[in-house]
Amino acid sequence: MNQNFLTLLDVFAHERGFIKFQIDSYNDFITRRIPKVLSEIGVIKPEVPELGEFKIKLGEFKIGGPSVKEADGSVRDILPTEARLRNLNYSAPMYIELTPVLNNIESESVVVNFGDMPVMVKSKICPLATMPIDELIKVGEDIDDPGGYFIVNGTERILVLVEEIAQNRIITSKVETGNVSEIARIHSEKDGYVQRHLIERKNDGTITISFANVTRLPIAILLKALGLESDKNLVTAISLDPEVQEEFYINLYEAEVANKEQGLDEIGKHIKIPQKEYRMDRAVKLVDRYLLPHLGQDSTHRLEKALFLAKAVEKIIKLHLGKVEEDDLDHYSNKRLRLAGDLLEILLRSILLGKWGLITRVTYNYQKLTKRGRLPPLQAIVESNVLTNQLMSALAIGSWVGGRTGVSQRLERGSYIKTISHMRNVLSPLTSTQEHFEARELHPTHWGKLCASETPEGATIGLRKYLAQTAEVTKGAEEKESKQLMTLLKGVEFPKVK
Repeated sequence: MNQNFLTLLDVFAHERGFIKFQIDSYNDFITRRIPKVLSEIGVIKPEVPELGEFKIKLGEFKIGGPSVKEADGSVRDILPTEARLRNLNYSAPMYIELTPVLNNIESESVVVNFGDMPVMVKSKICPLATMPIDELIKVGEDIDDPGGYFIVNGTERILVLVEEIAQNRIITSKVETGNVSEIARIHSEKDGYVQRHLIERKNDGTITISFANVTRLPIAILLKALGLESDKNLVTAISLDPEVQEEFYINLYEAEVANKEQGLDEIGKHIKIPQKEYRMDRAVKLVDRYLLPHLGQDSTHRLEKALFLAKAVEKIIKLHLGKVEEDDLDHYSNKRLRLAGDLLEILLRSILLGKWGLITRVTYNYQKLTKRGRLPPLQAIVESNVLTNQLMSALAIGSWVGGRTGVSQRLERGSYIKTISHMRNVLSPLTSTQEHFEARELHPTHWGKLCASETPEGATIGLRKYLAQTAEVTKGAEEKESKQLMTLLKGVEFPKVK
Protein backbone atom coordinates (compact mmCIF):
# COMPACT_ATOMS: atom_id res chain seq x y z
CA MET A 1 0.00 0.00 0.00
CA ASN A 2 1.18 3.54 -0.77
CA GLN A 3 3.26 4.88 2.17
CA ASN A 4 1.85 8.40 1.67
CA PHE A 5 -1.68 7.09 2.18
CA LEU A 6 -0.66 5.26 5.37
CA THR A 7 0.93 8.46 6.69
CA LEU A 8 -2.23 10.43 5.85
CA LEU A 9 -4.43 7.82 7.54
CA ASP A 10 -2.24 7.83 10.67
CA VAL A 11 -2.34 11.64 10.92
CA PHE A 12 -6.12 11.65 10.36
CA ALA A 13 -6.64 8.99 13.06
CA HIS A 14 -4.60 10.90 15.67
CA GLU A 15 -5.45 14.51 14.84
CA ARG A 16 -9.06 14.27 13.66
CA GLY A 17 -10.27 10.85 14.79
CA PHE A 18 -12.65 8.49 13.03
CA ILE A 19 -15.56 9.16 15.41
CA LYS A 20 -15.01 12.85 16.19
CA PHE A 21 -18.12 13.96 14.26
CA GLN A 22 -20.37 11.89 16.59
CA ILE A 23 -18.68 13.29 19.72
CA ASP A 24 -18.92 16.88 18.35
CA SER A 25 -22.61 16.35 17.59
CA TYR A 26 -23.27 15.05 21.13
CA ASN A 27 -21.32 17.97 22.67
CA ASP A 28 -23.42 20.39 20.59
CA PHE A 29 -26.57 18.63 21.85
CA ILE A 30 -25.48 19.01 25.49
CA THR A 31 -24.31 22.63 25.31
CA ARG A 32 -26.75 24.20 22.82
CA ARG A 33 -29.66 22.01 21.84
CA ILE A 34 -31.01 20.97 25.27
CA PRO A 35 -31.11 24.61 26.53
CA LYS A 36 -32.76 25.58 23.22
CA VAL A 37 -35.51 22.95 23.62
CA LEU A 38 -36.17 24.06 27.22
CA SER A 39 -36.19 27.77 26.30
CA GLU A 40 -38.75 27.06 23.54
CA ILE A 41 -41.04 25.49 26.17
CA GLY A 42 -40.35 28.51 28.40
CA VAL A 43 -43.36 28.33 30.71
CA ILE A 44 -45.57 25.54 32.09
CA LYS A 45 -49.12 26.69 32.88
CA PRO A 46 -51.06 24.26 35.08
CA GLU A 47 -54.73 25.31 35.39
CA VAL A 48 -55.35 25.75 39.13
CA PRO A 49 -58.36 28.11 39.54
CA GLU A 50 -58.39 27.37 43.31
CA LEU A 51 -55.13 29.32 43.67
CA GLY A 52 -55.43 31.90 40.88
CA GLU A 53 -53.22 32.56 37.85
CA PHE A 54 -50.25 30.23 38.17
CA LYS A 55 -47.29 29.34 35.97
CA ILE A 56 -43.83 27.76 36.31
CA LYS A 57 -40.97 29.49 34.47
CA LEU A 58 -38.11 27.32 33.19
CA GLY A 59 -34.70 28.86 33.83
CA GLU A 60 -31.05 27.87 33.56
CA PHE A 61 -30.09 24.33 32.51
CA LYS A 62 -27.10 22.43 33.94
CA ILE A 63 -25.79 18.89 33.53
CA GLY A 64 -23.63 17.09 36.08
CA GLY A 65 -20.93 14.47 35.61
CA PRO A 66 -21.49 10.69 35.18
CA SER A 67 -22.72 9.31 38.52
CA VAL A 68 -24.51 6.36 40.12
CA LYS A 69 -27.01 6.21 42.95
CA GLU A 70 -26.17 3.36 45.31
CA ALA A 71 -28.66 1.20 47.27
CA ASP A 72 -28.05 3.25 50.46
CA GLY A 73 -29.09 6.47 48.64
CA SER A 74 -25.58 7.89 48.26
CA VAL A 75 -24.53 9.35 44.90
CA ARG A 76 -20.94 9.12 43.62
CA ASP A 77 -18.97 9.57 40.39
CA ILE A 78 -18.59 6.63 38.01
CA LEU A 79 -16.34 5.66 35.08
CA PRO A 80 -17.23 3.52 32.01
CA THR A 81 -15.29 0.48 33.34
CA GLU A 82 -17.46 0.23 36.45
CA ALA A 83 -20.67 0.75 34.42
CA ARG A 84 -19.69 -2.20 32.18
CA LEU A 85 -18.74 -4.52 35.05
CA ARG A 86 -21.80 -3.76 37.22
CA ASN A 87 -24.33 -3.56 34.34
CA LEU A 88 -25.13 0.08 35.11
CA ASN A 89 -26.21 3.05 32.99
CA TYR A 90 -23.41 5.52 32.24
CA SER A 91 -25.49 8.67 32.67
CA ALA A 92 -25.40 12.17 34.16
CA PRO A 93 -28.15 14.07 36.04
CA MET A 94 -29.77 17.08 34.36
CA TYR A 95 -30.93 20.06 36.41
CA ILE A 96 -33.25 22.94 35.60
CA GLU A 97 -34.14 26.07 37.53
CA LEU A 98 -37.92 26.34 38.12
CA THR A 99 -39.54 29.57 39.29
CA PRO A 100 -43.21 29.44 40.48
CA VAL A 101 -45.23 32.59 39.64
CA LEU A 102 -48.61 33.00 41.39
CA ASN A 103 -50.76 36.01 40.40
CA ASN A 104 -47.65 37.69 38.89
CA ILE A 105 -45.68 37.30 42.15
CA GLU A 106 -42.49 35.26 41.75
CA SER A 107 -41.45 32.87 44.51
CA GLU A 108 -37.96 31.60 45.20
CA SER A 109 -36.41 29.55 42.36
CA VAL A 110 -35.70 25.85 42.90
CA VAL A 111 -33.15 23.70 41.04
CA VAL A 112 -34.75 20.33 40.20
CA ASN A 113 -33.33 17.12 38.70
CA PHE A 114 -35.64 16.30 35.78
CA GLY A 115 -33.88 13.16 34.53
CA ASP A 116 -30.58 11.49 33.65
CA MET A 117 -28.99 11.83 30.21
CA PRO A 118 -26.93 8.93 28.77
CA VAL A 119 -23.29 10.05 28.54
CA MET A 120 -21.31 9.44 25.36
CA VAL A 121 -17.87 8.03 26.18
CA LYS A 122 -15.09 10.58 25.46
CA SER A 123 -17.58 13.49 25.19
CA LYS A 124 -16.93 16.75 27.08
CA ILE A 125 -18.82 15.55 30.21
CA CYS A 126 -17.00 12.19 30.28
CA PRO A 127 -13.86 12.19 32.52
CA LEU A 128 -11.98 9.99 29.99
CA ALA A 129 -11.87 12.88 27.49
CA THR A 130 -9.25 14.74 29.58
CA MET A 131 -7.40 11.81 31.20
CA PRO A 132 -3.69 11.28 30.35
CA ILE A 133 -2.60 7.87 29.01
CA ASP A 134 -1.13 6.57 32.29
CA GLU A 135 -4.37 7.38 34.14
CA LEU A 136 -6.49 5.65 31.45
CA ILE A 137 -4.39 2.49 31.92
CA LYS A 138 -4.75 2.79 35.70
CA VAL A 139 -8.59 2.86 35.55
CA GLY A 140 -8.65 -0.08 33.10
CA GLU A 141 -9.55 1.78 29.87
CA ASP A 142 -8.15 1.12 26.39
CA ILE A 143 -5.95 4.07 25.38
CA ASP A 144 -6.93 3.61 21.70
CA ASP A 145 -10.68 3.40 22.38
CA PRO A 146 -12.33 6.02 20.11
CA GLY A 147 -15.37 6.69 22.34
CA GLY A 148 -18.57 7.85 20.63
CA TYR A 149 -20.82 5.18 22.22
CA PHE A 150 -23.12 4.88 25.25
CA ILE A 151 -23.29 2.30 28.05
CA VAL A 152 -26.84 1.16 28.87
CA ASN A 153 -27.30 -1.58 31.49
CA GLY A 154 -23.61 -2.47 31.03
CA THR A 155 -23.96 -2.89 27.25
CA GLU A 156 -22.14 -0.65 24.76
CA ARG A 157 -24.64 0.93 22.35
CA ILE A 158 -24.11 3.25 19.39
CA LEU A 159 -26.44 5.54 17.44
CA VAL A 160 -25.89 4.82 13.75
CA LEU A 161 -25.88 7.53 11.08
CA VAL A 162 -29.34 7.79 9.51
CA GLU A 163 -29.65 8.94 5.89
CA GLU A 164 -32.57 11.23 5.01
CA ILE A 165 -33.75 13.37 2.11
CA ALA A 166 -32.52 16.97 2.50
CA GLN A 167 -35.02 19.17 4.29
CA ASN A 168 -36.48 22.49 3.09
CA ARG A 169 -35.69 21.85 -0.59
CA ILE A 170 -37.96 21.53 -3.64
CA ILE A 171 -37.25 18.14 -5.22
CA THR A 172 -39.13 17.45 -8.48
CA SER A 173 -39.57 14.22 -10.42
CA LYS A 174 -41.64 12.73 -13.23
CA VAL A 175 -44.11 9.96 -12.34
CA GLU A 176 -46.53 7.66 -14.15
CA THR A 177 -49.22 7.04 -11.54
CA GLY A 178 -52.82 7.53 -12.64
CA ASN A 179 -53.43 11.00 -14.02
CA VAL A 180 -50.39 12.61 -12.31
CA SER A 181 -47.39 13.43 -14.54
CA GLU A 182 -45.00 15.45 -12.30
CA ILE A 183 -44.57 15.86 -8.55
CA ALA A 184 -42.56 18.08 -6.21
CA ARG A 185 -41.63 17.02 -2.68
CA ILE A 186 -40.82 19.48 0.12
CA HIS A 187 -39.74 18.10 3.51
CA SER A 188 -40.13 21.15 5.73
CA GLU A 189 -38.25 20.76 9.02
CA LYS A 190 -38.73 22.85 12.17
CA ASP A 191 -37.14 21.91 15.51
CA GLY A 192 -36.63 18.26 14.60
CA TYR A 193 -40.16 17.67 13.25
CA VAL A 194 -40.56 17.14 9.50
CA GLN A 195 -43.79 18.14 7.72
CA ARG A 196 -44.03 16.50 4.30
CA HIS A 197 -45.61 18.41 1.39
CA LEU A 198 -46.49 16.89 -1.98
CA ILE A 199 -47.30 19.09 -5.00
CA GLU A 200 -48.81 17.17 -7.95
CA ARG A 201 -49.39 18.27 -11.55
CA LYS A 202 -52.09 16.32 -13.37
CA ASN A 203 -52.19 15.60 -17.09
CA ASP A 204 -54.84 18.32 -17.59
CA GLY A 205 -52.49 20.96 -16.09
CA THR A 206 -54.17 21.39 -12.68
CA ILE A 207 -51.81 21.53 -9.70
CA THR A 208 -52.69 20.43 -6.15
CA ILE A 209 -50.90 20.31 -2.80
CA SER A 210 -51.16 17.82 0.08
CA PHE A 211 -49.79 18.47 3.60
CA ALA A 212 -50.83 17.66 7.20
CA ASN A 213 -54.47 16.45 6.87
CA VAL A 214 -55.10 18.47 3.67
CA THR A 215 -55.36 16.27 0.60
CA ARG A 216 -55.07 17.59 -2.98
CA LEU A 217 -56.05 21.20 -2.36
CA PRO A 218 -55.92 23.31 -5.57
CA ILE A 219 -52.69 25.32 -5.30
CA ALA A 220 -54.29 28.56 -6.56
CA ILE A 221 -56.71 28.60 -3.58
CA LEU A 222 -53.81 28.25 -1.15
CA LEU A 223 -51.73 30.96 -2.87
CA LYS A 224 -54.67 33.38 -2.74
CA ALA A 225 -55.29 32.56 0.93
CA LEU A 226 -51.61 33.37 1.62
CA GLY A 227 -51.89 36.89 0.17
CA LEU A 228 -51.49 36.69 -3.63
CA GLU A 229 -55.09 37.86 -4.10
CA SER A 230 -55.11 39.20 -7.68
CA ASP A 231 -54.64 36.84 -10.62
CA LYS A 232 -51.92 39.11 -12.05
CA ASN A 233 -49.84 39.05 -8.84
CA LEU A 234 -50.28 35.29 -8.57
CA VAL A 235 -49.15 34.56 -12.14
CA THR A 236 -46.16 36.96 -12.05
CA ALA A 237 -45.04 35.54 -8.68
CA ILE A 238 -44.88 32.09 -10.28
CA SER A 239 -42.86 33.14 -13.34
CA LEU A 240 -42.17 35.89 -15.87
CA ASP A 241 -41.81 33.26 -18.62
CA PRO A 242 -44.94 33.47 -20.88
CA GLU A 243 -44.89 29.70 -21.54
CA VAL A 244 -44.95 28.88 -17.82
CA GLN A 245 -47.69 31.45 -17.21
CA GLU A 246 -49.83 29.98 -20.01
CA GLU A 247 -49.47 26.48 -18.51
CA PHE A 248 -50.69 27.79 -15.14
CA TYR A 249 -53.79 29.68 -16.40
CA ILE A 250 -56.07 26.64 -16.12
CA ASN A 251 -55.51 26.66 -12.34
CA LEU A 252 -57.11 30.11 -12.03
CA TYR A 253 -60.47 28.59 -13.03
CA GLU A 254 -60.12 26.17 -10.08
CA ALA A 255 -59.97 29.08 -7.63
CA GLU A 256 -63.06 31.26 -7.72
CA VAL A 257 -61.66 33.24 -4.80
CA ALA A 258 -61.58 37.05 -4.52
CA ASN A 259 -59.54 37.62 -1.35
CA LYS A 260 -57.59 36.00 1.52
CA GLU A 261 -60.65 35.46 3.73
CA GLN A 262 -62.49 33.57 0.98
CA GLY A 263 -59.36 31.54 0.33
CA LEU A 264 -59.11 30.49 3.99
CA ASP A 265 -62.83 29.67 3.99
CA GLU A 266 -62.34 27.45 0.92
CA ILE A 267 -59.51 25.60 2.71
CA GLY A 268 -61.88 25.01 5.67
CA LYS A 269 -64.55 23.66 3.28
CA HIS A 270 -61.96 21.44 1.58
CA ILE A 271 -61.17 19.72 4.90
CA LYS A 272 -64.94 19.33 5.44
CA ILE A 273 -65.58 21.55 8.49
CA PRO A 274 -69.26 22.65 8.47
CA GLN A 275 -69.30 25.40 11.17
CA LYS A 276 -68.08 28.69 9.63
CA GLU A 277 -66.44 30.13 12.81
CA TYR A 278 -64.51 26.95 13.53
CA ARG A 279 -63.74 26.48 9.83
CA MET A 280 -61.81 29.77 9.61
CA ASP A 281 -59.85 29.09 12.83
CA ARG A 282 -58.88 25.62 11.61
CA ALA A 283 -57.77 26.96 8.20
CA VAL A 284 -55.65 29.71 9.83
CA LYS A 285 -54.02 27.15 12.14
CA LEU A 286 -53.22 24.84 9.20
CA VAL A 287 -51.72 27.62 7.08
CA ASP A 288 -49.67 29.21 9.87
CA ARG A 289 -48.57 26.21 11.88
CA TYR A 290 -48.34 23.25 9.47
CA LEU A 291 -47.64 24.79 6.04
CA LEU A 292 -43.87 25.12 5.46
CA PRO A 293 -43.07 25.52 9.19
CA HIS A 294 -39.37 26.15 8.47
CA LEU A 295 -40.31 29.58 7.05
CA GLY A 296 -42.20 30.59 10.22
CA GLN A 297 -45.29 29.70 12.19
CA ASP A 298 -47.33 32.90 12.41
CA SER A 299 -49.35 35.13 10.07
CA THR A 300 -46.41 37.45 9.27
CA HIS A 301 -44.74 34.70 7.19
CA ARG A 302 -47.67 33.98 4.85
CA LEU A 303 -46.37 35.98 1.88
CA GLU A 304 -42.95 34.35 2.23
CA LYS A 305 -44.65 30.93 2.10
CA ALA A 306 -46.66 32.00 -0.97
CA LEU A 307 -43.50 33.02 -2.85
CA PHE A 308 -41.74 29.75 -1.89
CA LEU A 309 -44.71 27.71 -3.21
CA ALA A 310 -44.82 29.87 -6.36
CA LYS A 311 -41.19 28.86 -7.10
CA ALA A 312 -42.13 25.21 -6.52
CA VAL A 313 -45.01 25.58 -9.03
CA GLU A 314 -42.65 27.22 -11.55
CA LYS A 315 -40.17 24.35 -11.17
CA ILE A 316 -42.83 21.66 -11.68
CA ILE A 317 -44.21 23.41 -14.80
CA LYS A 318 -40.69 23.89 -16.24
CA LEU A 319 -40.08 20.18 -15.69
CA HIS A 320 -43.24 19.42 -17.69
CA LEU A 321 -42.11 21.76 -20.49
CA GLY A 322 -38.66 20.16 -20.56
CA LYS A 323 -36.90 23.40 -19.53
CA VAL A 324 -35.32 21.78 -16.45
CA GLU A 325 -34.31 18.21 -15.65
CA GLU A 326 -35.89 16.25 -12.81
CA ASP A 327 -33.95 16.12 -9.54
CA ASP A 328 -31.92 13.01 -8.80
CA LEU A 329 -33.08 11.73 -5.39
CA ASP A 330 -29.96 9.58 -5.14
CA HIS A 331 -27.61 12.53 -5.69
CA TYR A 332 -25.84 13.03 -2.34
CA SER A 333 -26.48 16.80 -2.37
CA ASN A 334 -30.14 15.83 -1.85
CA LYS A 335 -29.30 13.71 1.22
CA ARG A 336 -28.45 14.56 4.83
CA LEU A 337 -27.11 12.40 7.67
CA ARG A 338 -28.63 12.48 11.16
CA LEU A 339 -25.92 12.31 13.82
CA ALA A 340 -26.20 11.31 17.50
CA GLY A 341 -27.06 14.89 18.56
CA ASP A 342 -29.88 15.17 15.99
CA LEU A 343 -31.39 11.83 16.98
CA LEU A 344 -31.22 12.60 20.72
CA GLU A 345 -32.82 16.03 20.19
CA ILE A 346 -35.78 14.46 18.36
CA LEU A 347 -36.16 11.88 21.15
CA LEU A 348 -35.90 14.48 23.95
CA ARG A 349 -38.56 16.69 22.33
CA SER A 350 -40.98 13.78 22.02
CA ILE A 351 -40.44 12.77 25.68
CA LEU A 352 -40.89 16.33 26.98
CA LEU A 353 -43.76 17.43 24.73
CA GLY A 354 -45.49 14.14 23.88
CA LYS A 355 -49.09 13.28 24.82
CA TRP A 356 -47.95 11.66 28.09
CA GLY A 357 -44.63 13.48 28.23
CA LEU A 358 -42.88 15.08 31.18
CA ILE A 359 -44.54 18.52 30.75
CA THR A 360 -48.03 16.93 30.67
CA ARG A 361 -47.20 14.93 33.81
CA VAL A 362 -45.94 18.03 35.65
CA THR A 363 -49.20 19.86 34.78
CA TYR A 364 -51.34 16.88 35.88
CA ASN A 365 -49.40 16.37 39.13
CA TYR A 366 -49.72 20.03 40.05
CA GLN A 367 -53.47 20.08 39.42
CA LYS A 368 -53.88 16.90 41.49
CA LEU A 369 -51.84 18.16 44.46
CA THR A 370 -53.35 21.68 44.58
CA LYS A 371 -56.90 20.46 45.14
CA ARG A 372 -56.20 20.80 48.88
CA GLY A 373 -55.64 24.54 48.40
CA ARG A 374 -51.88 24.73 49.01
CA LEU A 375 -48.78 24.86 46.82
CA PRO A 376 -46.88 21.55 46.68
CA PRO A 377 -43.03 21.67 46.46
CA LEU A 378 -41.77 21.66 42.86
CA GLN A 379 -39.47 18.67 43.55
CA ALA A 380 -42.60 16.59 44.29
CA ILE A 381 -44.24 17.19 40.88
CA VAL A 382 -41.26 16.49 38.58
CA GLU A 383 -40.95 12.75 37.91
CA SER A 384 -37.29 12.51 36.88
CA ASN A 385 -37.52 8.74 36.29
CA VAL A 386 -40.01 9.30 33.40
CA LEU A 387 -37.40 11.01 31.20
CA THR A 388 -34.58 8.69 32.34
CA ASN A 389 -36.53 5.47 31.65
CA GLN A 390 -37.71 6.56 28.20
CA LEU A 391 -34.24 7.71 27.10
CA MET A 392 -32.62 4.48 28.33
CA SER A 393 -35.37 2.33 26.84
CA ALA A 394 -34.95 3.91 23.37
CA LEU A 395 -31.17 3.39 23.51
CA ALA A 396 -31.51 -0.19 24.81
CA ILE A 397 -34.14 -1.31 22.25
CA GLY A 398 -33.33 0.89 19.25
CA SER A 399 -36.94 1.99 18.60
CA TRP A 400 -37.05 5.72 17.84
CA VAL A 401 -39.56 8.49 17.18
CA GLY A 402 -41.60 8.00 14.01
CA GLY A 403 -41.56 4.19 14.19
CA ARG A 404 -37.90 3.83 13.22
CA THR A 405 -36.12 0.71 14.40
CA GLY A 406 -32.45 -0.26 14.56
CA VAL A 407 -31.28 3.31 15.25
CA SER A 408 -29.42 2.15 18.38
CA GLN A 409 -27.27 -0.98 17.98
CA ARG A 410 -24.94 -3.06 20.14
CA LEU A 411 -21.35 -2.05 19.39
CA GLU A 412 -19.31 -4.60 17.44
CA ARG A 413 -16.17 -5.53 19.42
CA GLY A 414 -14.81 -8.35 17.23
CA SER A 415 -11.74 -6.26 16.35
CA TYR A 416 -10.64 -2.62 16.33
CA ILE A 417 -11.40 -2.33 12.58
CA LYS A 418 -14.89 -3.80 13.10
CA THR A 419 -15.57 -1.33 15.92
CA ILE A 420 -14.54 1.71 13.85
CA SER A 421 -16.42 0.41 10.80
CA HIS A 422 -19.63 -0.16 12.80
CA MET A 423 -19.53 3.36 14.24
CA ARG A 424 -19.26 4.81 10.70
CA ASN A 425 -22.29 2.85 9.50
CA VAL A 426 -24.93 4.72 7.42
CA LEU A 427 -28.51 3.43 7.38
CA SER A 428 -31.07 4.21 4.68
CA PRO A 429 -34.71 4.65 5.82
CA LEU A 430 -35.92 2.57 2.84
CA THR A 431 -37.32 -0.87 3.63
CA SER A 432 -35.12 -3.83 2.67
CA THR A 433 -38.14 -5.92 1.55
CA GLN A 434 -38.66 -3.77 -1.58
CA GLU A 435 -36.43 -3.53 -4.63
CA HIS A 436 -35.36 0.17 -4.73
CA PHE A 437 -32.84 -0.65 -7.49
CA GLU A 438 -31.67 2.95 -8.04
CA ALA A 439 -31.25 3.63 -4.30
CA ARG A 440 -29.09 0.51 -3.92
CA GLU A 441 -26.78 1.33 -6.83
CA LEU A 442 -23.45 3.10 -6.42
CA HIS A 443 -23.88 6.78 -7.34
CA PRO A 444 -20.99 8.93 -8.66
CA THR A 445 -21.63 11.47 -5.84
CA HIS A 446 -20.76 8.79 -3.24
CA TRP A 447 -17.09 9.24 -4.22
CA GLY A 448 -15.06 10.43 -1.23
CA LYS A 449 -18.08 10.29 1.06
CA LEU A 450 -19.12 6.62 1.15
CA CYS A 451 -17.10 3.45 0.72
CA ALA A 452 -17.60 2.10 -2.80
CA SER A 453 -17.22 -1.57 -1.84
CA GLU A 454 -18.28 -2.09 1.79
CA THR A 455 -21.95 -3.08 1.98
CA PRO A 456 -23.53 -6.36 3.15
CA GLU A 457 -24.85 -8.95 0.70
CA GLY A 458 -28.50 -9.91 0.69
CA ALA A 459 -31.61 -7.87 1.48
CA THR A 460 -29.78 -4.77 2.80
CA ILE A 461 -27.24 -4.49 -0.05
CA GLY A 462 -26.79 -0.81 -0.96
CA LEU A 463 -29.10 0.34 1.84
CA ARG A 464 -26.53 -0.21 4.60
CA LYS A 465 -23.42 1.78 3.69
CA TYR A 466 -20.24 2.98 5.43
CA LEU A 467 -18.40 6.29 5.38
CA ALA A 468 -15.21 6.50 3.33
CA GLN A 469 -11.99 6.19 5.37
CA THR A 470 -11.24 9.88 5.82
CA ALA A 471 -14.80 11.22 5.42
CA GLU A 472 -16.20 13.48 8.13
CA VAL A 473 -19.70 14.82 8.77
CA THR A 474 -20.25 18.48 9.63
CA LYS A 475 -22.80 19.22 12.33
CA GLY A 476 -24.49 21.85 10.15
CA ALA A 477 -25.09 25.55 10.68
CA GLU A 478 -27.97 27.31 12.38
CA GLU A 479 -30.23 29.53 10.23
CA LYS A 480 -28.91 32.56 12.16
CA GLU A 481 -25.29 31.60 11.35
CA SER A 482 -26.15 31.07 7.66
CA LYS A 483 -27.77 34.52 7.42
CA GLN A 484 -24.73 36.15 9.08
CA LEU A 485 -22.41 34.42 6.59
CA MET A 486 -24.57 35.49 3.62
CA THR A 487 -24.52 39.09 4.91
CA LEU A 488 -20.70 38.99 5.16
CA LEU A 489 -20.33 37.55 1.65
CA LYS A 490 -22.82 39.97 0.07
CA GLY A 491 -20.24 42.66 -0.70
CA VAL A 492 -17.32 40.32 -1.42
CA GLU A 493 -16.09 40.16 -5.02
CA PHE A 494 -14.63 36.78 -5.93
CA PRO A 495 -11.90 36.47 -8.59
CA LYS A 496 -13.16 35.26 -11.96
CA VAL A 497 -12.02 31.82 -13.09
CA LYS A 498 -10.30 31.96 -16.49
